Amino acid sequence: METHANIENKTIVRPPISSVGVIGWIRGNLLSSPGNTILTLVILSLLWFSIIPFLKWAFLDACWHPDANCREASGACWSVITSNYKIILFGFYPQHILWRPITAIALLVTLLFISRNRKYWNPYLGYTWLISLVVMGFLLRGGGFGLESVEIGKWGGLILTLLLSVFGLTAAYPLGILLALGRQSNMPVIKTFSVFYIELIRGVPLISLLFMSSVVFPLFLPEGVSISGILRAQVAIIMFTAAYIAEVVRGGLQGMNRGQFEAAESIGLNYPQTMRLIILPQALKIVIPPSVSILISAFKDTSLVVIIGLYDLLKTTQSTLSEPKWMGFSAEAYIFIALIYFVCCFFMSNYSRQLEKELDTGL
Repeated sequence: METHANIENKTIVRPPISSVGVIGWIRGNLLSSPGNTILTLVILSLLWFSIIPFLKWAFLDACWHPDANCREASGACWSVITSNYKIILFGFYPQHILWRPITAIALLVTLLFISRNRKYWNPYLGYTWLISLVVMGFLLRGGGFGLESVEIGKWGGLILTLLLSVFGLTAAYPLGILLALGRQSNMPVIKTFSVFYIELIRGVPLISLLFMSSVVFPLFLPEGVSISGILRAQVAIIMFTAAYIAEVVRGGLQGMNRGQFEAAESIGLNYPQTMRLIILPQALKIVIPPSVSILISAFKDTSLVVIIGLYDLLKTTQSTLSEPKWMGFSAEAYIFIALIYFVCCFFMSNYSRQLEKELDTGL
């Protein structure tokens, strides 16, 4: 047996620097073979000749000041954003009271961030949401406590986009669950209605529903009765999204083992209790990824309301670009709204991954 002194006198052989750390990772993943080396060099060349000019165009040679003359600049004209951000983000909402929509949006974003943490999921959070929704609606609409009244038709830009997406997706998800349960029902009337609704809505594009809500539906209203175009578009988005959610949830229900139902029956649970306590929690956990994909797609589809004349984020941007001063600078404006959509979609996607990890039981 070797003594402790002999062990200490032995020389410790370390791996070569070229095989560990960053250098080792580069050699093992990017330069592991002649083919990989060539491919790495080609990609680096493409990045060099594309990213560097883009950074120069977007930052170094760009115009940022609202009063800058973009026609003389060789880079991007971000002045189209700095000069018109109020119209792009808030539409025709009166600019002297923009603190009201800004406060409402800040309150909504704060609640969304708080709701990400499951430890806050309790009845108090639900009451907070209800009270906050009333406060947000009152801030936007006004008409009391000295607040100037603002017509719903003047709500536009980011306000309208968040209104259609947040409330539309929130209402569409439980409706989709009910339709999925209805399609699985043994009652012929409920099952037939659910199947007919789902297949009918999924068989037509969202644009057609928006046109129906904007053009055809008002024809059936009694004389003198009118419904806001925003509300009609909201209902169309809810109906469309719910049909797709229903099919995703139905897939989760069909993936449940029959033994789960039998176990619920053995302990005396009725159908509503079985679905609420055992089946739906497991089924909804299974379908988190496809459900979030549909919700993200529906969030982006809210931009289609531009076709029926609603001034959402895309429409307000287009109205800005129609001014002669800003013609030719559409790339900068669309990059700006693309970043807004990306941040919102990334938030939804990131939250879904977090929720999957928290609900993962390893089964």
